[in-house]
Amino acid sequence: LDAYYEASMDVRAIDPPLNLYNRKWPLRTSGYSDPPAKFAFGLILIKPKSEWGVIESEPSTVQSIYVPYIVILAAIGPIASLIGQQVIGWGGYGVRFTPPIRYSLVFAVLSYGLALAAVYIAALIIDGLAPTFKGTKNFLNAFKVAAYSFTAFWLAQIFFIVPDLMFLAIVGLYGFYLLYLGLPRLMKVQEDQAVGYIGVVVFAMLVMNGLVVGGGFHD
Repeated sequence: LDAYYEASMDVRAIDPPLNLYNRKWPLRTSGYSDPPAKFAFGLILIKPKSEWGVIESEPSTVQSIYVPYIVILAAIGPIASLIGQQVIGWGGYGVRFTPPIRYSLVFAVLSYGLALAAVYIAALIIDGLAPTFKGTKNFLNAFKVAAYSFTAFWLAQIFFIVPDLMFLAIVGLYGFYLLYLGLPRLMKVQEDQAVGYIGVVVFAMLVMNGLVVGGGFHD
């Protein structure tokens, strides 16, 4: 019984000796032939180099990454911001201002929707620019790069729950390092092309974000 338990735990490990997610060793069943989804965003932050390899080999779809991974993590910022605005409020030096609840709700919903859309737009940009930097077009891999690189940004938004500590969300810039590690591996880009690729991708994403947000305010 102990041996059975230990074998079961070995298979369930994040980086197991026998990787069930290896596409070269598919599971043959009468139905869905892939193992259950793994929800382990912490590993991409702690061991990003090895975790990108696991992510690359995982059989997944855009939908399976959106639910539950992106749907849950992208909600951290909007929820934290809603709580921070209504419970603590804005201000300082003994003066506090609590915005109307309607404003906070609309802001949370819009920011959540933009966060969900931003991942897909980022993936389109990453995939579209891959050939320019001698990479390989692969939208699923581009989507993986976008989704898991955003992990640091989403988690850092927990600081929005205390408006006075929002500046600490700068730790989310760690996501650029994740992007730097993930792009070359998943998009098959040589290291000498990686820096330029990342620079163009980041710039394009910032421009796209400005157009989306600016258009929303204009309306």
